[in-house]
Amino acid sequence: MSVPPSPPSYPRATAAVPELPPGSELVMRVMPMPADLNGNGDVFGGWLMAQVDLAGAVLPARVARGRIATVAVNQFVFKQPVYVGDLVSFYARVERVGTTSITIHVEVWVERDPADPKLVKVTEASLTYVAIDARGKPRPVPLD
Repeated sequence: MSVPPSPPSYPRATAAVPELPPGSELVMRVMPMPADLNGNGDVFGGWLMAQVDLAGAVLPARVARGRIATVAVNQFVFKQPVYVGDLVSFYARVERVGTTSITIHVEVWVERDPADPKLVKVTEASLTYVAIDARGKPRPVPLD
């Protein structure tokens, strides 16, 4: 019986993980495509906002243990442009849990230039989600 060959190993060209506030975790990673560009040739801000909303929903869905809805974008700051080829990582942390709502802070970092990897913070945002029942009405967030 022969042993199958090991898969080839490739050198990893990655930049160091950014210094994040305590409690932050990687919730999503995506790479923008040419269809996501605006007229200036950068990634469209609306595309990035949609990705932040998706990434931001990961933790509140866990905390609420069920259905949630975005109720507010409290802050959204574009710090640097995003380009095709950037590896975009979304880090989130719970800022506040209320009776029915959960506020999340999201930091967006890109890894660019695989030959000489660099990490760049491109966006940060604060969003509030509300726990909802099957009829779409607010419901209490579980306490445990």
